[in-house]
Amino acid sequence: MTGKIIKGIAGFYYVHDRQGQVYACKAKGVFRKRGVKPLVGDDVEFTVLNEAGREGNIEEILPRKNQLVRPASANIDQALVVFAITEPEPNFNLLDRFLVMMEMQQVPVTICFNKTDLAEEEKQHACREIYRESGCGIYFASVYKRQGIDGLLGLLRGRTTILAGPSGVGKSSLTNLLQPEAGMETGEVSRKIRRGKHTTRHAELFCVEEDTYLMDTPGFSSLYLEEMDARQLKDYFPEFARYRGGCRFGDGCVHVGETACGVKEAVCRGQISRSRYNNYRLLYQELKERRRY
Repeated sequence: MTGKIIKGIAGFYYVHDRQGQVYACKAKGVFRKRGVKPLVGDDVEFTVLNEAGREGNIEEILPRKNQLVRPASANIDQALVVFAITEPEPNFNLLDRFLVMMEMQQVPVTICFNKTDLAEEEKQHACREIYRESGCGIYFASVYKRQGIDGLLGLLRGRTTILAGPSGVGKSSLTNLLQPEAGMETGEVSRKIRRGKHTTRHAELFCVEEDTYLMDTPGFSSLYLEEMDARQLKDYFPEFARYRGGCRFGDGCVHVGETACGVKEAVCRGQISRSRYNNYRLLYQELKERRRY
């Protein structure tokens, strides 16, 4: 039989057979010998050992179309990163770190700003302006009022999607709304620190409908980028590309301290978001300092 690994816990891999049944499977020792570890999202061939107990063995891992490092997963089509538009206030630096991480792994991203029922229209406009040239899709939704959910479902249909974002923004509530059988634990936002409580403890795929899977991942409050040369960072901000022709130093320009920089001029003209550019500079300095040590 064939199926998809939807979670792995304590040496067991839970395989969805695409017909509504999930089997707890062990991976054969041959995978260890090959240095291959099954990942959430892997398409596999498995043998049923106990139909009544839904137990089996994974016989083969089918070819992966991609493999992500963070979160450790395979065969991911896209990422849906969820931030609250308020309560808690969006941390754009954290969001930009995530976008760089997904850009590095060549995973398309859609940004969803949740809790629009708590924010004025001006705030939605401001968020849209920051990310309109980022290459990402932008959605606004209210899980509480069930607004914008149909559009998100259309985006997810027929794909395997990572659902990510900091705690307290409504990721687990969104998962429960799209797939009530998921039964994800939800948590309130802490009144003292205005951050959410962590409710997801491991990466797990949920079958929303046929051939449509959603992975809810543990909420994050910080993200450290993979090791890279600081000079490479500019390549992961797509909106910079069209203005590089105006840089005196061409591809060697890092758009920080140089004069006659097309990217910096575009920021001054409002063609590139100043928020995005400022976060780029912070990340650039962080990578530069890290390499120094």
